[in-house]
Amino acid sequence: MPDRTPKALRAAIAQYAPQLLVDFDRHWRRDIADAYDLAPVPAFMARWWAEYALARDPKLTARVHDLEDAAGREADYARAKAFIEEAGQLRREAAKAEPGR
Repeated sequence: MPDRTPKALRAAIAQYAPQLLVDFDRHWRRDIADAYDLAPVPAFMARWWAEYALARDPKLTARVHDLEDAAGREADYARAKAFIEEAGQLRREAAKAEPGR
């Protein structure tokens, strides 16, 4: 994982997960670049830190997407909720990755 800065994260995404770069840049321009308030930066970093951490592990990414897709197809509310909760837990675990790992 890169240093926890927007610049380092963007460079890592560009190098190792370029499929995320267009959305990262779009989100940055929309919510951060033209703002004169740094308040949204921590939320932006948290979201993209987790996205990048997931993208580094294709098997984990596939598992999370499979769970989210299964929830969307599931007619039983309790089962759909369980799928979403499991996907969320996997995302939260990925987001705990520390710089340098």
